[in-house]
Amino acid sequence: MTRKHNQARRRVLAATAVFAAASLLPVSSAFAQAAKKPTVALVMKSLANEFFLTMETGAKDYQAHNTDKFTLITNGIKDETDTANQIRIVEQMIVSKVDALVIAPADSKALVPVIKKAVDAGIIVVNIDNKLDTDVLKSKNLNVPFVGPDNAKGARQVGEYLAKQKLKSGDEVGIIEGVSTTTNAQQRTAGFKQAMQTAGVKVVALQSGDWEIDKGNAVASQILNANPNVKALLCGNDNMAIGAVSAVRASGKAGKVQVVGYDNINAIKPMLADGRVLATADQYAAKQAVFGIDTALKALSTHQKQSDLSSVVETPVDLVTGKK
Repeated sequence: MTRKHNQARRRVLAATAVFAAASLLPVSSAFAQAAKKPTVALVMKSLANEFFLTMETGAKDYQAHNTDKFTLITNGIKDETDTANQIRIVEQMIVSKVDALVIAPADSKALVPVIKKAVDAGIIVVNIDNKLDTDVLKSKNLNVPFVGPDNAKGARQVGEYLAKQKLKSGDEVGIIEGVSTTTNAQQRTAGFKQAMQTAGVKVVALQSGDWEIDKGNAVASQILNANPNVKALLCGNDNMAIGAVSAVRASGKAGKVQVVGYDNINAIKPMLADGRVLATADQYAAKQAVFGIDTALKALSTHQKQSDLSSVVETPVDLVTGKK
């Protein structure tokens, strides 16, 4: 082979190599794009509560329709007061290096330190359902957006409907509160109290039912035994309302003591229909998770810092009654 032929052959091989390398670029770019798809962790409270199962289902349905946009991890705790385990779950998400954390905290104060660890690790954190304590966040110099409803407003709507339909000035009622260290429990109690005060109704008992059916039942029984003139039980969620309905029936006061709840879970709907529960509030569990995920994805796609995120994104809450 002549020297000229060797040079020509080398030029052809070089050109082929350049073409081959160029043809690989779109594939490499595609892999890079796939690698950049963010992972969002949704950490909820008790999955024994139908509200959070609905939230999880809504989030999974949303991800199934947006598989190209993000990967979803969901997790929850065994019961509403298992704060230590929820902290462990968040720590696992930090180790897993998720891109975003959307959390419904079991405790408004106790979760703040581990959430700060997540933020310090570069994870975008969005708070849903139960608002983290503002003062504790400030003490950690931490901004975590809250995506959720005005719980006091929702409870006030339920309380006002109860007062208008079934109570008169001077009547006595009891409030069954959620976990007392949670902001949403405190806000719902405040909303109930405001509605009763406006109507001239006396709140003669306030006890925590820990968001759970059995505890709600036990607390309702105690309130009814200690306060025979109580005309209604205002429950911070529907699980506790279900427990209260059983207590009212067991005490022989069905139809004489009204029960109201909060959440509009499926299990409460037959009770609304037949009057065992007078009213509840719908805060749209499935949509709430999606709103939180969208807030996180927007922050990631626009490369926003945690400190730059909006502090509150208010979501809807509506009164639901058994009346057609």
